[in-house]
Amino acid sequence: MSKIIDGRRIAEDLKKKLHKLAQHLEKEKGVKPGLAALRVGEDPASQLYVQMKGLQAKELGYHFEEHVFPSWVPPEDLAAKIQELNESPRIHGMILQLPLPSTLDKFHFLSLIDPSKDVDGLHPLNAGKLFQGLGGGFIPCTPLGCLSLIESVCDQLAGLNATIVGCSLLVGKPMALLLLQKKCTVSIAHSKTQDLPALCRSADILVVAIGKPGFVKGEWIREGAVVIDVGINRLPTGEIIGDVDFKTAQERAGAITPVPGGVGPMTVAFLLRNTLQSAYQHAGQHFPL
Repeated sequence: MSKIIDGRRIAEDLKKKLHKLAQHLEKEKGVKPGLAALRVGEDPASQLYVQMKGLQAKELGYHFEEHVFPSWVPPEDLAAKIQELNESPRIHGMILQLPLPSTLDKFHFLSLIDPSKDVDGLHPLNAGKLFQGLGGGFIPCTPLGCLSLIESVCDQLAGLNATIVGCSLLVGKPMALLLLQKKCTVSIAHSKTQDLPALCRSADILVVAIGKPGFVKGEWIREGAVVIDVGINRLPTGEIIGDVDFKTAQERAGAITPVPGGVGPMTVAFLLRNTLQSAYQHAGQHFPL
């Protein structure tokens, strides 16, 4: 049976470090890390995600604000709030909770966020820095969390074959770029990929993020591979499962993330990490993590 990668434990270890660093910054510089979330509409999942982020931010001693707009919000009102938060000295990190209503262009509003406060790493400037392999920008939190989980069980990534199932802006594409920076040979699968099972079986590292419950089967997985399941799917029974058939995959993988308890906690932890990094940068301090 494969090793279960405990995302909750790794995330908690990171948050303990963040708590100490946040206390140090406030004591030495009088700067309290500040995170603001903007949410449009009443999507239940978005409400839950923002609530979870806010609770954990407050646990670490951060200042947290949530700004909620109706689904019919005039675009200029949302833009004005983003500009207000860009200029606020209390806010170091800003997230625009997705998805937005179809009437609003998410790329437009993401581009309005100050790149130095874009802790989700979705501003074109930050995405461009990641593409070019430049430092100084923010990287999306879920791929960062996935990389941390992979490195917790892999001492050496250079030369390994990695397959990413899913090519979204939030996970698939930045994940591929991060693994390329680690000198992996990377393949990205999508809806037009031919013989997906064979491509998955070629992977030493398999990251799955497509939003289809139990889609990747155990027989698709190479013996001893590291499997990172980003999917979070709620079945009609209320059970939450990933994009990988965990039971059969566990029999072949060398290490695998569970759902829940794998990638999810890491995403929030790295959002809090990026926010603290921004607070240090705005205070003119070196961020030690």
